[in-house]
Amino acid sequence: MTHSNPTAQIRPATDRDSHAIAAIYNHYIEKTVVTFEETPIEGAEIGARIAKVRSCNLPWLVAEEDGQVSGYAYASPWHPRAAYRRTAEVSVYLAPDATGRGLGSLLYQELLQTLRAKNVHVAIGGVTLPNPASEALHQKFGMQKVAHYREVGRKFGKWLDVGYWQTILDA
Repeated sequence: MTHSNPTAQIRPATDRDSHAIAAIYNHYIEKTVVTFEETPIEGAEIGARIAKVRSCNLPWLVAEEDGQVSGYAYASPWHPRAAYRRTAEVSVYLAPDATGRGLGSLLYQELLQTLRAKNVHVAIGGVTLPNPASEALHQKFGMQKVAHYREVGRKFGKWLDVGYWQTILDA
């Protein structure tokens, strides 16, 4: 299923999207603490990550505006043990010039609907803290904060906290 607003369409990612997704993600790697990755990645690596997500029967979506990828969201397995197979970790990233227009909400809405259709029971989102926009996005979709880990990551010379939000999708 695809959703659209006057400027955006949410659709499954394709291999052709890998370089645009890498460009968005590399902004967060190089300039923010949103991700704990520290080295920019190539489109081929994103392509491999998309393939891995698909191999787990989980979604990777993009927001497209005027033929350009302006954001993406995906789900990945929470942990590799079999008992966790109905729990997924969710992530969303937007191009820096695409924030504040509701694209994150469109992506999460479609992502969570797709996970429900795939019989995923729990969605979990991790957030480097503080991050009021991401915290609000997770709460908007009924996710509740369930954990706060102090100083678990270090980037740009400072210790960083991470919070986790979760929702039960088939409650």
